[in-house]
Amino acid sequence: MDNTDRIRVEHDLLGSRELPAGSLYGIQTLRGMENFSISRFRLEYYPAFINGLAYTKMAAADANHRLGLLTDVQYEAITAACRDLLAGKYHDEFKIDMIQGGAGTSTNMNANEVIANIALLHMGHKPGEYAFCSPHDHVNRSQSTNDAYPTAIHMGLYASHLGLVPKIRELTVSLRAKGREFAHILKMGRTQLEDAVPMTLGQTFDGFASILENELVHLDEAAEDFLTVNLGATAIGTGICSEPGYAEKAVEALAKVTGWDVKLTDDWVGATSDTSCMVGYMSALKRTAVKLSKICNDLRLLASGPRCGLEEINLPARQPGSSIMPGKVNPVIPEVVSQVAFKIIGNELCVTMAGEAAQMELNAMEPVMAQCCFESVDLMRNALDTLRTLCIDGITANQEHCMAEVRNSIGIVTALNPYIGYDHSTNIAKKAIETGRSVYDLVLEEGILTQEDLDTILDPENMIRPVKLDIHARK
Repeated sequence: MDNTDRIRVEHDLLGSRELPAGSLYGIQTLRGMENFSISRFRLEYYPAFINGLAYTKMAAADANHRLGLLTDVQYEAITAACRDLLAGKYHDEFKIDMIQGGAGTSTNMNANEVIANIALLHMGHKPGEYAFCSPHDHVNRSQSTNDAYPTAIHMGLYASHLGLVPKIRELTVSLRAKGREFAHILKMGRTQLEDAVPMTLGQTFDGFASILENELVHLDEAAEDFLTVNLGATAIGTGICSEPGYAEKAVEALAKVTGWDVKLTDDWVGATSDTSCMVGYMSALKRTAVKLSKICNDLRLLASGPRCGLEEINLPARQPGSSIMPGKVNPVIPEVVSQVAFKIIGNELCVTMAGEAAQMELNAMEPVMAQCCFESVDLMRNALDTLRTLCIDGITANQEHCMAEVRNSIGIVTALNPYIGYDHSTNIAKKAIETGRSVYDLVLEEGILTQEDLDTILDPENMIRPVKLDIHARK
């Protein structure tokens, strides 16, 4: 076998380079690989983004074919190549670092070269025989990185969002199930980490579910912005190098291949430098992350112990907690989910700063924005699954301990206040603090309420909503 069987030579503006003969990426991808050895975040690890690129190139090919700019053979081969990518094939040919200079040109060219070479294989040619199907003249026809790249980001992130929403719903279903399971268990509520008033453990878990459910509308609204694209705007929004009607045909095709209500922006120039849809979506995702971490903080506090903490719930034991302390088990699942939240919050700041950095007719910082967005959705999706399956579903309650805390708490005097009056309540609370005795026992000892009336007031059904009971205390 001679050297020509093992390598091929490609040419670009800067000269010639050798590549492995069978590689599906080309010279511009190779230069990008050499220039941007920045992170471990390679495009091949983000299938949703690769799918977004495939959708975009497929739609462009459809429009170009209808305008007579691609032959039937070229169009069918490019379409087949894009379908291969959507089926999960050849993703290992996307070697580009997600964080790169050039406003995404290396990523766009990686896609153009891989799709062209897959198309050549479908046409019966070898990789690199670009006279038959060229990365520039055919796959990238009527496009610039500045419209194809953001369109692909939009499509990839919208698909990622659609995959995230069910995970949030699944977690809220699990939280609601715990709310029903624990609906009869009375516990002390706390404000500022101090005893407040009684509530049920079920209400705690229902509250967790509600605050997450409330974020779905914000996430959906933010994700809708991804369905407006600038495909056809080309370099700066003037549509240069495309034919009249191309943009409309390309977006029509994009809506058809995705099945989504994709629309063409009404201002190409403005949209080409505007990355606010990523800023907005990351803001909504940050809100969700903040709430998810709050839930995890509460779970760790409620499960603290097992003897010297709140001890109200038990988290599933997942692994030994110490290399030196026998018997210690840590709340590792809530801990890791909070760390995911911190990462997402940090990514949101990065996206905000990069969005602000747009200059003139383009935002060259889109690559790091895309990386942060795709990473954050992936992290959130994995964290939601992990929290649900390895923590929430296995939580148990310490019912007797919860009730003992209620009876021993100063806070229950607030629930008694409407029936025994403020003065009695104050005196009972003061005496309980001074003696260390429970409010429950002191109320009975002083004959202020009968045990039947006291238990009626403290019944969970009467503690979780406004009620009016026919109870009269001794004055």
